[in-house]
Amino acid sequence: MTKDKSKSKKDKLEEKDLETTVEQTVEEQELKEEPKAEKKKEKKKSAKEKKADELEELGQKLQDINDKYMRLSAEFDNYRKRTLKEKMELTKSAGEKILVNVLPVMDNFERALQSMDDAKDIEALKEGVKLIYSNFKDFISQNGVKEIEAVNQEFDTDIHEAITKIPAPSEDLKGKVVDCVEKGYTLNEKVIRFSKVVVGE
Repeated sequence: MTKDKSKSKKDKLEEKDLETTVEQTVEEQELKEEPKAEKKKEKKKSAKEKKADELEELGQKLQDINDKYMRLSAEFDNYRKRTLKEKMELTKSAGEKILVNVLPVMDNFERALQSMDDAKDIEALKEGVKLIYSNFKDFISQNGVKEIEAVNQEFDTDIHEAITKIPAPSEDLKGKVVDCVEKGYTLNEKVIRFSKVVVGE
């Protein structure tokens, strides 16, 4: 019996030791797992914080880009208005320059009209009008305006406008301009008025 008791006591002690060892092991394991769990939480927090930081950074970038866009849009609008104003002023001043240069021709015409009433020498009057015409022709040629050659030239739809067709007076005038009803002009190689012509067929 004593042996049995001592065995049972021994067994109980061993069980107790086992329990305490198991408890200690569980506690140790829990203690080991706690920092891991905390680390996981920290990792989760840091991931959330990273996302928040990234979102904040993206928001800042978006704000900067939006600010740059607004500034650029305002600058472009100002540039557009300024160039439009400059263009209008340039057009006005260009027209002004041409008109100022036409005024002397106008003065010459007025002088001719005054002298017509008192003129006794018709030849001198004709000469004066021819001189005014010559001055005016020089003026327009200086400003880039040139007369389009039409009579006896091949009919060209790029520079001529056919009013009518007539039988050609000679064989070599077929398909050519026989007569010019209204002269055409170019301004710096661009047609500003087509020659109105009669074409032989």
